[in-house]
Amino acid sequence: VNFPRRLLEIFLVALRLGCTSFGGPIAHIGYFREEYVKRRLWLDEEEYADIVSLCHVLPGPTSSQVGITVGISRAGLAGGVIAWLGFTLPSAAVLILFALGVANAENLEESGWLHGLKLMSVAVVALAVWGMARAICVDRIRTTLAGLSAITILAVASPSVQIYVIFAGAIVGWVLLREKFAGVTSSRRFPISKQFGICSLIAFA
Repeated sequence: VNFPRRLLEIFLVALRLGCTSFGGPIAHIGYFREEYVKRRLWLDEEEYADIVSLCHVLPGPTSSQVGITVGISRAGLAGGVIAWLGFTLPSAAVLILFALGVANAENLEESGWLHGLKLMSVAVVALAVWGMARAICVDRIRTTLAGLSAITILAVASPSVQIYVIFAGAIVGWVLLREKFAGVTSSRRFPISKQFGICSLIAFA
């Protein structure tokens, strides 16, 4: 597939996901997995899980970062930009139209349709979490680590606790799982140099 056609493919797939993915970033990750991993085979389960884990550590919406990373893996920086545009444009357009309509609406908090959307979002997020858990928590160590992390975050409702749990999970995983993944390498290479990555990290900091 030539480069322009690959960019078009990335854009159209991201655009369709942007038009059909509901429920917020966590739910989007489930939709992405169905499309990029199971349907199109652009990534395998381990690669996708690695991307999601890394994007969770970064500030900002995880789903957008995952989509950008998938685009980069397919067609470099241009692919990342195209994936971001395709996924973001539908929601941006709908939000603008929604805002124009809400300005003239009354008693929005009591609207039955809005309450229905909230309930639907809960179901979508739960389905996405369950799908990711089945793919990633494949042994006792990872299942226990995920369970303890969930209990901690639910018990202590604080944004800072989430950061502590993420880094604690990284340390525990490194100690308990490093032998399991010793020598495991991915054949996928991202078309971005280390120098560019370092410069981007410095600019971000």
